Amino acid sequence: MIFAVAGKELRSMFSSPMGWVILALLQLVFAHFGFFEGVDKYYKIMSGMVRPEERLGATEFIGNNVFSMASFVMLFAVPLLSMRLISEERKNQTLTFLFSAPLSLTEIVLGKFIGLVTFLTISIVLTGAMVSSLNLWVTVDFGYIAANMLGLWLLVASFSALGIFVSGSTQQPIVAAIITFVVLFGLLTMDFYLAGDPTSVFNKISLMRHFEPFSHGIIDTRDLAYFFLFVLTFLTLTVRRLDADRLRG
Repeated sequence: MIFAVAGKELRSMFSSPMGWVILALLQLVFAHFGFFEGVDKYYKIMSGMVRPEERLGATEFIGNNVFSMASFVMLFAVPLLSMRLISEERKNQTLTFLFSAPLSLTEIVLGKFIGLVTFLTISIVLTGAMVSSLNLWVTVDFGYIAANMLGLWLLVASFSALGIFVSGSTQQPIVAAIITFVVLFGLLTMDFYLAGDPTSVFNKISLMRHFEPFSHGIIDTRDLAYFFLFVLTFLTLTVRRLDADRLRG
């Protein structure tokens, strides 16, 4: 039943122009500002415009440009996609029908989460394929690309889990999008603004701090555990919030 809900959400995204537009815009931004600008900058470096010791491999230089851009753009895309998942049900007063369906709240929340993450995974796969196309003329480090794709996927899954929680806590989709963006922006940048000490608690809960190792091609189990717990926490909170709403109704 979880995948039935996920399939329904995925179909609803592709049945509306908004889903296709967001997917197309994401790839356009990643290609123009990430990939093509990265290739242009890389060839300028290779032509001797910087000292040889400062040069990087094509995969690391261009890939870092693309995936850094992708992580920033997803900060805007995910709130727009997650804002309607539950808040629209509440706004249209169809949440009661959702509660009466032969589904548990966990199945409903997981289904909506998986549907959203699957949609965003399409963009991540296309982005990875874009960077991998460098293999046509240079030697590509596919391990580096895979680590970045995994890191971006975990980051997007975390964005989505928090977005669903906020969507389940308000009646207005636009309000849900704004709150999600503000909270995510704070979690991404809090270590930059608030942490002078590397051992600070802000470093430990910053999303970007845990994404950085992946951007360097490093997969650390501590970062995997952080993202897993982040997603689990907000999905659990969403289930509890909906359960409270059902009991009140």
